[in-house]
Amino acid sequence: MTPLNTVPTPSSVAAAGRRHSLWRRGDGTVGALGHNGAGECRVSSWRNIVAVAAGNVHTATNTGRSHSVGLRHDGSVVATGWNQHGQCEVSQWRRIRAIAAGWRFTLGVRDDGTVAATGRTTEGQCEVGRWRDISAVSCGDWHSVGLRHDGTLTGTGNNSFGQLNVSSWSDLVAVAAGYRHTLGLHSSGRVSATGDRASGTCDVADWRDIVDIAAGSAHSLGLTREGTVVTAGSNSHGQCDTGGWRDVVAIAAGSQHSLAIRRDGSLLATGDNAHGQCNV
Repeated sequence: MTPLNTVPTPSSVAAAGRRHSLWRRGDGTVGALGHNGAGECRVSSWRNIVAVAAGNVHTATNTGRSHSVGLRHDGSVVATGWNQHGQCEVSQWRRIRAIAAGWRFTLGVRDDGTVAATGRTTEGQCEVGRWRDISAVSCGDWHSVGLRHDGTLTGTGNNSFGQLNVSSWSDLVAVAAGYRHTLGLHSSGRVSATGDRASGTCDVADWRDIVDIAAGSAHSLGLTREGTVVTAGSNSHGQCDTGGWRDVVAIAAGSQHSLAIRRDGSLLATGDNAHGQCNV
């Protein structure tokens, strides 16, 4: 069965991990740059891809091993990279319409609104068996968030910083989970945020006319209706240096770098480039 999202959403055509970047090309193939120590950039054989996701890792969490996930047009899923916890065991998944990748785990939304999960379960991030009416998911390092059809959120996993305190949010159209924070995009173009506020990742109250969001380890991105990108949080590696970006149609936030796709199909990147993940 063909998934409902055969037309890619802005947040599904680019992905950024701890040390690598992914993007979906118009012909359904996938490009990759950066660290390939676990095979996370081995995507050259992927075809008919409509969405990509990259496992993100906070800089202090481990040595940076990561994985990549691709959603095919027919609702099946492919994955490559670090698989110590089974986070790449997705070959049997079917009827998937949206995907997300976190630290050591992967989520997939089925076309009936239920959610598949594989990988690390220690913090409860994969306890999604009871979720229903889900349209999109997002993964942090240790928590998972699901956007329901009615615009509300559900979540599971580690809540030590209040990153799952989202039950009062409503009228949402997108969600993004970072290392220890969560963002929610309202249909009005405003953004709500909860979680660790130490680095300013949740300082989004002044954002307006936002059409997509992305969350990194300690920074947040918002794509405006005009095609510019606003930021909040840590700029330790220049990951928030997006002031000159224009005509952007898709954004992604890695651990310490940011990625964007322009309307003409060209790429923009800024931030940590130690492994060439920004050489776009």
